[in-house]
Amino acid sequence: MPPTVFTVSELNNNVKFLLEEAFERIHVEGEISNFAAPTSGHWYFTLKDNNAQVRCALFKGSQRRIQTTPKDGMHVTITARASLYPARGEYQLIAEHLEEQGQGKLQQAFEALKKKLSAAGWFDADQKQVLPTHPNTIGVVTSPTGAAIHDILTVLKRRYPIANVVIYPTLVQGQEAPAAIAKAIKLANQRKECEVLIVGRGGGSLEDLWAFNEEIVARAIYDSDLPIVSAVGHEVDFTIADFVADVRAPTPSAAAEILTPDQSELLAVLARQKQQLAKHMQNQLNTTAYAIDAAEKHLHQHHPKQKIAERLQYLKTLSALCHQSMLAKLNAVKLNLGQAAATLDALSPLSTLMRGFSIAMKDKHVITQAAELKPDDKLTLTFVDGCVNAIIT
Repeated sequence: MPPTVFTVSELNNNVKFLLEEAFERIHVEGEISNFAAPTSGHWYFTLKDNNAQVRCALFKGSQRRIQTTPKDGMHVTITARASLYPARGEYQLIAEHLEEQGQGKLQQAFEALKKKLSAAGWFDADQKQVLPTHPNTIGVVTSPTGAAIHDILTVLKRRYPIANVVIYPTLVQGQEAPAAIAKAIKLANQRKECEVLIVGRGGGSLEDLWAFNEEIVARAIYDSDLPIVSAVGHEVDFTIADFVADVRAPTPSAAAEILTPDQSELLAVLARQKQQLAKHMQNQLNTTAYAIDAAEKHLHQHHPKQKIAERLQYLKTLSALCHQSMLAKLNAVKLNLGQAAATLDALSPLSTLMRGFSIAMKDKHVITQAAELKPDDKLTLTFVDGCVNAIIT
């Protein structure tokens, strides 16, 4: 029976099938070298130990689950499947996950503490404090020489330069860092120099950020009377401190932005408010001026001098009316008197005397009949021009 003859393509495809079936999901530990990240977005690297090496690829779609960016010299454990690139007959590992060596245990510890503190209510929304909108003083718990403090100060200078900054220096990495961070948070609360705290550091591996996953730090944040913004690592990094803090910022720079208003926006708001205030003041001035004018008119109308002038005018009017009334009454009296005088004159004895008559009086009594007289009676005869005595004979 003649031997089976494979083409190169058939052989490589068969070997690829056998590799992928036999090593469908494996965990491989080694050191990264020749790391490359071309524009395609995929990662390519070699995984090696002291005696051997294997080419690896980690495609773009799998990278979102990875918190650590690979770099040469990093000791990692990958989850992968074995495969073969038929075109070149090269054996390789297609990685689906990558974590720095020791990260698995740390991740387990992270999840365990997260579960414990969540059950205790440390992450609850009702435990969160409200951040001040315009803080006068901002405290920062971080390394005084790290990139984080530089980024924070740069943002604050650009956005809100009037804010004061108090730095509470601390270790942010290593075995002594958790206690140092907790101590700095407590010190800030004791001194009461600031209104809010930023607690954090720049980016790094899970081991680099591990101090912020310790319960002692979580306890200090939870017990803080000052509101705290956690700003640990990059946007993809999550720590226990992020969950306990009142607000989580993706980066230290973002923490500074969260805590402060933009001065350009504030200046624009102030300009609008100034314009509105000026308009309001002008309206108030106009209203007040109108009220003053009205008050002056009212005062003028009710001023005592005005009242006196009105009364004087009224008295003058009354005086004129009284004068006119008196004249009218006087004329009426004169008329009546004239008429009475004429009537009296018409009825006066003098008128009778002037017509040649005389008045005979005896003992001051007017004699109207001859029978009233007897001889020797003495009479007084009154004529128009005088009186004469007479004796009856």
